[in-house]
Amino acid sequence: MHYGLAGTPPDSQTPALAPAGDSVSLPVLGLLPDTVYTLQVVAYGGGVIAIGDTMAFRTGPLPSDMPRYVTSGSDPSPGYVVFAVGPYGVAIDNTGRVVWYRRFAYGAGLAFEAQSTGHYVARPGTLEPTERHPWVEIDPLGAVTRVLGCARGLEPRLHDLIVLPDGSYWIMCDDIRRMDLSPLGGTAEALVTATAIQHVAGDGALLFSWTPFDHFDISDLPPEARADTNVNWTHGNALDLDADGNVVVSFRNLNEITKIDAETGQVLWRLGGARNQFAFDAPGPAFVRQHGLRLTQRGQLILLDNLGDALDSRVERYGYDPERRVVSLLAAHGATPPVTAQLGGSVQALPNGRILVSFGTAGRVEEYDAGGTVVWRIEGNPGYVFRAQRIRSLYEPGVGLRR
Repeated sequence: MHYGLAGTPPDSQTPALAPAGDSVSLPVLGLLPDTVYTLQVVAYGGGVIAIGDTMAFRTGPLPSDMPRYVTSGSDPSPGYVVFAVGPYGVAIDNTGRVVWYRRFAYGAGLAFEAQSTGHYVARPGTLEPTERHPWVEIDPLGAVTRVLGCARGLEPRLHDLIVLPDGSYWIMCDDIRRMDLSPLGGTAEALVTATAIQHVAGDGALLFSWTPFDHFDISDLPPEARADTNVNWTHGNALDLDADGNVVVSFRNLNEITKIDAETGQVLWRLGGARNQFAFDAPGPAFVRQHGLRLTQRGQLILLDNLGDALDSRVERYGYDPERRVVSLLAAHGATPPVTAQLGGSVQALPNGRILVSFGTAGRVEEYDAGGTVVWRIEGNPGYVFRAQRIRSLYEPGVGLRR
């Protein structure tokens, strides 16, 4: 498809698509709102090219409740930035213009993100708060292609999800059980929420299941955090797959990163928190209430250290040796002026050592170069951006990018 602004020769084109049968739907994405365009369909095959008639159409306006964004920075990475805002999952370009959106009737949830499969995922709200809240998989045209939930009746957590090329997915789930915590200074009928990890096949079959109830001790949580009737024990908020196929999980309330054997469920190591197994070769306090864990290469990870310094949330890159059980802080970048992200936030490793960071409730989204200089940001306060993510294409979101 060739297209362009009305009154000018078509100067853009969409990716080629093979027809299914005798027809094909050709998406044209990223257009300006309330603008007249012309387009021509181009068909080719067998050495023959056929160009269709020129057609004109006008795009609709943006919704009145869609936020407007202003950005700055002279050297951003190419592509678009994806995140959730109110009822929308959106993609903005480097100027801050909303170039793609999908509205969810009951809110988009916290984590609207692209997957390496070329689809988006979200865990939107539902009409009744007591209903299950599954994730949904969405194609580049905004159509729901699958519903992704937890097995064994558990509630999916709204923080992170990994969809694999074979259709299976890794998901975090709320495992809620009653426990007698009176011997530990709590209540006799405490309702304890832990984060279970599941690997679910495309057909819904449970391939792997792991729960802290089988591997952790409730005393890992500080006494004041387990004194109430409702105890938020582990609060898993991010997960990633290591190069060896095993899963690494961020447990915010334990201030801990944990690696789990994806076949046996064995805990391979615990980094940070009360059960830390590593020696830190790093200045300052270790990470506290972290978000956005991502593995960048073998033996390296990045995260948003929300409260390791109560006045300066920072993105931190760590190198770790699981054999020697040592960990080193390789780099750290904070916002200027400093901000405190009490909740939420994300980090994404980009090519050439760059990092995209959302500071969660602090209302800051910035991209840093390898030296820690801000090269792009959303100006003002974009609101609570739980997870921001760069993609290169609206037609194949997430393809070819690190998580």
